[in-house]
Amino acid sequence: MERRSKFDFEGWHYRGYLPHFEAGSTAQFITFRLADSLPISLFRRLKIRLETGQISKSEYGYFLDRYLDRSKGDCFLNDRRISILVRDSILFGEGSRYKLHSWVIMPNHVHLLITPDEDQTLERIMHSIKSFTAHGANKILKRKGSFWSKEYFDRFIRDGKHFAKTMRYIAMNPVKAGLCDAPEKWEFSGAFKGKDSEA
Repeated sequence: MERRSKFDFEGWHYRGYLPHFEAGSTAQFITFRLADSLPISLFRRLKIRLETGQISKSEYGYFLDRYLDRSKGDCFLNDRRISILVRDSILFGEGSRYKLHSWVIMPNHVHLLITPDEDQTLERIMHSIKSFTAHGANKILKRKGSFWSKEYFDRFIRDGKHFAKTMRYIAMNPVKAGLCDAPEKWEFSGAFKGKDSEA
């Protein structure tokens, strides 16, 4: 009898990098990152530990996020032109492809909390965002080559407590990374209040 991976069951798909779970219209926490934001050696170690059951998918995400918050690599998302492009692409899908609950653009990665529409897959949504923004960013930067990492990381939301915790995490990410002292002050975030609301 052929041995089945834990990722072979309905909803999971695995393309040789990371496992993804298509959960229909279930809220999903997504992280996608710039191509040079994570050393290949670290990515491979984490991937092996995940595949062999040494760490859970949540632990994988924790280690990944901790490293990304160090803002390694070229950090193209610090370029305001690029952040605007990515922000506008994310907001464009709201109401037509997914419900956008929360989002933040960091120097080398992006976090989203979305619920895909019934007729949309997470894979299709992410391909659209990444393809459009990669082309636009490379044009702005007058460069060629990979802009985003090939994969994205997703975690489906289990319950209301998990949803609230994820909302807080996304809003507080710029603060925890030392980029600002309050979530509402980070311009490229769903928590941003705008200049007019600042005291």
